[in-house]
Amino acid sequence: MKTRFTVMAVVVLCASVCMAGEKPMPGTVISMEAVDCGSKKESKKKTTPMLCHQYVVRTSNSEYQIRQRKSEDETIVPANTAIEFTLDKNKMKFKWNGKKFEYIVVSTSAIQPK
Repeated sequence: MKTRFTVMAVVVLCASVCMAGEKPMPGTVISMEAVDCGSKKESKKKTTPMLCHQYVVRTSNSEYQIRQRKSEDETIVPANTAIEFTLDKNKMKFKWNGKKFEYIVVSTSAIQPK
């Protein structure tokens, strides 16, 4: 009976450690550009192109291209800004200047060692 309880306690503790959130990774915003991310219908025949901010975030071993989810947010993160981010599937989340941001990861590439 005690053996079963001990095994269950170890399993529960290991599971809680595994389910803890990922540690933030350091990175730097390298550049930003405005890219076409759809269109907005103004009337039956007229559409207006929508632009979204697309950033390049570099870490020690990889580079991420991220794009804002909605073009409504007009906050621009300046180049050479150090951030700490977490990745959750295809989303990158970070805080900057007291505001939370969530971007979609468009592409990832490895950085060649020097």
